[in-house]
Amino acid sequence: MVSSGVQVVGTTYSTYVNRVQIALNLKSVDFEFIKENLFSKSDLLLKSNPVNKKVPVLIHDGKCICESLVIVQYIDDTWTRNGYSLLPCDPYDRAVARFWAAYFDEKWIPMWREISTAEGEAKEAAVARAVEGLVLLDEAFVQISKGKAYFGGDEIGFLDIVIGTMVNWIKAREVMANVKLLDETKIPGLVRWVDKFISNDVVKNILPSTDEAVEVMNYYRARAVAARAEQKTELKPKPNRNRRKPGKTDPNKTEPKPKPKILKPIRT
Repeated sequence: MVSSGVQVVGTTYSTYVNRVQIALNLKSVDFEFIKENLFSKSDLLLKSNPVNKKVPVLIHDGKCICESLVIVQYIDDTWTRNGYSLLPCDPYDRAVARFWAAYFDEKWIPMWREISTAEGEAKEAAVARAVEGLVLLDEAFVQISKGKAYFGGDEIGFLDIVIGTMVNWIKAREVMANVKLLDETKIPGLVRWVDKFISNDVVKNILPSTDEAVEVMNYYRARAVAARAEQKTELKPKPNRNRRKPGKTDPNKTEPKPKPKILKPIRT
């Protein structure tokens, strides 16, 4: 791999960080992974991403690049010697890939998150919306891949990285919510692509397994429940233990003495 003073600030179980790791591996770029604790953010993270204070951050020769989609495109533009291109060469095809990447991050992922909090009919509606979104992505895959294995053609490309890093988290949501999202009868092309993507040697050692994703999601859910319970406790009004009950006097309280009446002289 190419050694080029590259550092990645991130966490192991982050789809956004995994995007950067896969992109660097595909470009044969060696890098140092700096593990971040999101519950106690380091000075390095706060200084390198002072606006959003989030991972991932790519540090290249002292320059900081933030946001996963921006970073992956930066990687594609910066390291070109091995001839591997993540984004298509044709301007229109590049625009299409960016469009679907934005759709996935801004539209579909919120649908996926909604499934975890919805119940009853609302949950069924959330699942239906998420599946409809996957059907759109399945149709896009057929058009973009042109019958090949990946969105990027014969090799993993930009859109494969963006969507593919979520695959095992989607499966984890299926397990936890007892729903079906990756339904081969509705999205056959996308389901075949999923199997191909997660078995790729560049990918499989980076992505967490479905079981690991379930464990992580349960951990964060437990933290969220505990935080809400603590917040309710703090907001609950505390009883006033010094308040006297009606009809009872405070033995420690000294009653004020009545003021003597002053008789005014009567003028005649």
